[in-house]
Amino acid sequence: MDEIRVLITTLTSFHRCLEMLRRMDSLYVDDARGLATLASALDGAERVALDCEAAGYHRYSDRLCLLQLTLDGQTFLVDPLAIDPEPVLGDLLRDPQVEVLMHGADYDVRLLDRDLGIRLQGLFDTQIAAGLVGEESLGLSALLERHLGLKLSKKYQKADWAQRPLPEPMRAYAAHDTAHLDDLAELLSEALVKLGRLDWAQEEFQELEKVRFEANGDQDPVTRVKVARGLDPREVDRLRAGLEWRDALAREMDRAHFRVVGDATLVEAARLSPRSIEEVETLPGMNRALARSRGDALLDALREVDDREDAALRGYPRPPRTGNGQGRPPPEVEERFARLKEVRNTQAKSLGLARGTLLPNSVLQLLAESPPGNGEALAKTPGLRRWQAGLLGNALLEVI
Repeated sequence: MDEIRVLITTLTSFHRCLEMLRRMDSLYVDDARGLATLASALDGAERVALDCEAAGYHRYSDRLCLLQLTLDGQTFLVDPLAIDPEPVLGDLLRDPQVEVLMHGADYDVRLLDRDLGIRLQGLFDTQIAAGLVGEESLGLSALLERHLGLKLSKKYQKADWAQRPLPEPMRAYAAHDTAHLDDLAELLSEALVKLGRLDWAQEEFQELEKVRFEANGDQDPVTRVKVARGLDPREVDRLRAGLEWRDALAREMDRAHFRVVGDATLVEAARLSPRSIEEVETLPGMNRALARSRGDALLDALREVDDREDAALRGYPRPPRTGNGQGRPPPEVEERFARLKEVRNTQAKSLGLARGTLLPNSVLQLLAESPPGNGEALAKTPGLRRWQAGLLGNALLEVI
């Protein structure tokens, strides 16, 4: 009898391994023939797992570099740098009757909108679903290990997905991102139904489908450097000039900003205002070859700032004024915000949810600053979902 149990266990493990190997098998699509094969496989599909890879960690532009799609156990790796996949994928992803499984889709939805003009529907985001059933670790690797016993490598998380040809190990890594989403989605969907939270998730999915790409071209670059607020106005202007110099180089070299020169190096340049190439070379973190080849332009930009009159300095952007004209809200708003947080925190604990998942602080702040007088006004609060209003509305109105 023991030998039979061992044989059954061995066969079960063997079949599980075969299934995993089958799912890891993928077809790389980078020409018309591959696109035709993909189109044939997608014909009549009712559910597809999807993921996107971009190159923002390495390249100046975070352009879409790879799409992974899995359906019926077959994974396709689609190269949007070689072919335009929109004619094949567009109608499918826009069809609300086709369920699109993704994990942490917020950024991918923006990429699809910007680079392919696809505004998908039928979304099921396993990260959102996991948050709404009370999972503490929402990363895909953690969820797959916990629920399916799969331990995935994170080796290529920050790889350069714009490189071509794409190495075989990176292709295999990419295929893992969608190969098991179907099983994970099934488990999470069952948990949502059991907890009576499927409607919550569906509303969140529909809101995420509305997300669109928005360029940040008008944002002052100094606001993205944490220590900039502590610099004096002339130093801030030098930093701004240095950031603009780096941006031009990054665009020309097609590299991410930090791979050209780090923020800390430019902050030092803003504080010290080097006067020669030799001084630029000695800045902490500065690439000496870059300083010698392109440092003149940086020096010119810094000198131009040093020549400005004090009245011509821009300095750090002033924060928007609050209702009382000061940097912090009035005491009554702070008190109201504290009471609202207490309601949210108590309910989150009883539901086993993360506080921000139940209701973000940003929504509580809006309620504190512009308190609604009734349920109808409450429901119109930007960012407040119907399920959140139904769950917390009366308690929030009481403390308001």
